[in-house]
Amino acid sequence: MQSSMSIVSLIEGASPVAQTVMMILLLASALSWLLIFLRGLDLRLDSRDLAEFEQLFHSGIDLNQLYKDLPEQPTGVSKVFRDGFRNFCQLSHSNIDPAVTMEAVGSAMRLALSREGTRLNRHLVVLATISSASPYIGLFGTVWGIMGSFQALGATSQATLATVAPWIAEALVATAIGLFTAIPAVIAYNGLSKRVADLQTRLADIAEELHTLLLTSLHTRPNLRVAAREKA
Repeated sequence: MQSSMSIVSLIEGASPVAQTVMMILLLASALSWLLIFLRGLDLRLDSRDLAEFEQLFHSGIDLNQLYKDLPEQPTGVSKVFRDGFRNFCQLSHSNIDPAVTMEAVGSAMRLALSREGTRLNRHLVVLATISSASPYIGLFGTVWGIMGSFQALGATSQATLATVAPWIAEALVATAIGLFTAIPAVIAYNGLSKRVADLQTRLADIAEELHTLLLTSLHTRPNLRVAAREKA
């Protein structure tokens, strides 16, 4: 048994099973940090785009112009707006009952909101899995190491603290790595989930405001459909 109690030496001196557990945890930790960075960046960009759209939408800009300025393949709030406004323009141009038109517009925006919710929540389940499973994986490595220590004690004629302590320390490294992996993942998951929920609420508010505005403008502003027909 090695006398050094450093983390590296304890990992190097562990059994193959314990080393495998530790390697899985370290890989999971690396994956969780990668997802934390990427999802944090994506949500920050979504929040910025939503803030810019909210500013334009609430500035009183003409909806035709706002529709024309959308990118070819919008995401986020732009996609919700495009789907709702495009359906409104197409249906209001034909002789369809206004109630049916607004029901179709609402359905289109609800579908867009659902798809955006799926996009915003992507990969968060991986973080949730890492945060919940890592302590148990580490515990498995600890149990395995303690079993090995008892087997080693059984082969000696006298058990002393100097004999037991290094083995126990080695076994607990797996639990320490499991906690090191799980704690950042669970904190990040809770934080990212809160940001996603906030974004979804703001998207739903914009969709509701748009639905109300289109309902009010159904008969008073027939030129709303011009932009969608030109862009189509």
